[in-house]
Amino acid sequence: MNKDKINIGYFADGPWSHLAFEKLISDQSLAIRFIVPRTDTQDDTLKNYANKYGIDYLFPEKVNSKTFLDKVNTYNCDLLVSMSFNQIFKTEIINLAPMGLINCHAGKLPFYRGRNILNWALINDEKEFGITVHYVDEGIDTGDIILQRTYQITDDDTYATLLEQAYSECATILYDAIKLLQNGNITRVKQSSIHPTGFYCGRRGAGDELIDWNQTSRRVFNFIRSICMPGPRAVTYLDGEPVFINKSRIINDVPIYMGKPGQILNKTKDGFLIKTQDTFIEIQDIQTQAIMSIGKCFKNN
Repeated sequence: MNKDKINIGYFADGPWSHLAFEKLISDQSLAIRFIVPRTDTQDDTLKNYANKYGIDYLFPEKVNSKTFLDKVNTYNCDLLVSMSFNQIFKTEIINLAPMGLINCHAGKLPFYRGRNILNWALINDEKEFGITVHYVDEGIDTGDIILQRTYQITDDDTYATLLEQAYSECATILYDAIKLLQNGNITRVKQSSIHPTGFYCGRRGAGDELIDWNQTSRRVFNFIRSICMPGPRAVTYLDGEPVFINKSRIINDVPIYMGKPGQILNKTKDGFLIKTQDTFIEIQDIQTQAIMSIGKCFKNN
């Protein structure tokens, strides 16, 4: 479909959606007709953008209700776009706009569907993460792929660095995908053609921040960097006091040897050496009321 101008309904929220909005609004061949945030939004940025550009800011309790569907119909949107939105779209709204409903997902579909994708990519020691723009269907993150790109992960990366990169790259790939749609230049890729099942990641819950010192140094290192600030930070306990750890460092060429996982082995310039299942790592950027001393051992509570 070649179209000189596309009218867009934008279902979006939070930092993921800000740069994308700026790219879309700067293109005179795209018109954002309305914005719908999450029902529990804490984000004023999109609301301020709506006021600045004279865009309707809608706040439906349920996007699949007949009342809201009737409202959306009055905008004559060509395309509906989802970016960090948290309601499940049903058939009626999926099929409402002629060009469909698309979503930007910070995961390399059909893998890494679901929640907390950047965290899981680090936990799983991936060497890259993906961002995918895909059509929305009745499943969750299962629709045909429009555009997908991958980005390198190094040992210097953390949740914070991946998040900053993803904010920027999600905006770029979403804009590029919309331009492909506008120019009628897309090839839909079925996710099953990449892998028959893919996989889902679960959302983080209470207690998932606890460090398991019976894991290898590599796994502990990945875990700590996966939930560093602005995440909740990894947590362990010493003498009943929580110890928040925001950073760790892998030490190369340490022999594998027997020892007590979680034990404080030595103090360093930047932190402490802690025994793991196989070797030891250095923990840094620590916040605690506990007295850290050599020989003590971290526990999970």
